[in-house]
Amino acid sequence: MTQTTTDIFERFQVRKSKEQKTAFIDYVQQTAASLGYNATVEKGGFGVRNIVVGDIDKAKVVYTAHYDTCARLPFPNILTPKSIPLYLLYQLGIVLLLGIAAFGVGFSIGYAVSFLSLPSRAARLVITLSILASLCLLFDAFENKHTANDNTSGVTVLLDAMAALPAEDRAHTAFVFFDLEEAGLIGSSAFKKKHKQAMKTTLLVNFDCVSDGETMLVVLRKGAAPFRELLETAFQSTEAVQVETATKGVFYPSDQIWFPCGVGVAAFKKTKRRGILYIDRIHTSKDTVYREDNIACLTEGVKRLSAALRPEGEDTNE
Repeated sequence: MTQTTTDIFERFQVRKSKEQKTAFIDYVQQTAASLGYNATVEKGGFGVRNIVVGDIDKAKVVYTAHYDTCARLPFPNILTPKSIPLYLLYQLGIVLLLGIAAFGVGFSIGYAVSFLSLPSRAARLVITLSILASLCLLFDAFENKHTANDNTSGVTVLLDAMAALPAEDRAHTAFVFFDLEEAGLIGSSAFKKKHKQAMKTTLLVNFDCVSDGETMLVVLRKGAAPFRELLETAFQSTEAVQVETATKGVFYPSDQIWFPCGVGVAAFKKTKRRGILYIDRIHTSKDTVYREDNIACLTEGVKRLSAALRPEGEDTNE
């Protein structure tokens, strides 16, 4: 592991509360400054704090990852990007299970309290508020202390790439650490609004859950299709990592979906019989797998892609 990766795992693996995020932001800004980058914090609604490293208006490519971490759930959030009906069915099941659990706990508490000689209208209000409070607790109250894949892996790709990128490729490359992805892609939405014109044609490569799985899937939105050859040349398979590129029939729900030239990158396991790609373990205490081969593969890919997008006439000495 690099020193920054070690620091993240030992000091900043949980980035959920305001204080935890502030400590991480300070660390990224200090690290960026030590590497010669300019890092700023862009604020938005709902308390968003995106960390922007580099100049978005001059960038030919923007690499991103969300730095906020999720709540701990009793079961994993399983993603199957090429089996969309299965993914939707599983997500619906999660919502139903959590809803039933919240209703049961909230109704029991509220019903018990309603015996305290409350008027019927007040009792109903107590029951309703108890259900809502229980739902909030189930979805967001308990921080997950193990976030190796989601999304400490993406964060470390950005930090390692920032350090590895040669000087001649830094002026046309930017890095963005998004906030509030787990709350509904709020940070990336705020970034899009602020940089709407610049991001219409700029390639954006988003790393989310890239360390637990041997198959690296690179998912291109329609606007990124002209960059496909460059992406396939940059992100190459290795002995330990198999890279696949896809444009149709694939859905990966992460921050890149807001951007016309968005590209999502994630690591998947593959079932032996049918070859179904899937992510498991995230949002649980079992999110501890960190394949360094994956991070190295992506870091090298970032270097190759930025070099390929280098404006003509710039210094090519490495």
